[in-house]
Amino acid sequence: QVQLVESGGGWVQAGGSLRLACAASERSFSGYAMGWFRQAPGKEREFVAGISAGGGTTNYADSVKERFAISRNNAKNTVYLQMSSLKPEDTAVYYCARGRSPIVAVGPADFAAWGQGTQVTVSS
Repeated sequence: QVQLVESGGGWVQAGGSLRLACAASERSFSGYAMGWFRQAPGKEREFVAGISAGGGTTNYADSVKERFAISRNNAKNTVYLQMSSLKPEDTAVYYCARGRSPIVAVGPADFAAWGQGTQVTVSS
């Protein structure tokens, strides 16, 4: 069973930046798409960004386009989420997830494993 461990969350003022990282224990990491989701209090978990197995294709929620960037380093079994121009509405627990195939996906059902999450708090 793959283990995903997120890091890099914290508190930041609006307009600031944070970089999240997710380390995977799986040797076949490079064969799967990865994604980031978030869940704010009282809201459903929502897709944030996804990246294909090879890193050549990415996808973003409209709310984070031009502000967030997903990337991966398959040699380090790690996926990243660079978040810039953060807004208070970005406050949530952020989760990384491992896809069921190499193709970038957006729906929670398309992901087979989840991390425990890391809290991101953006103050106004």
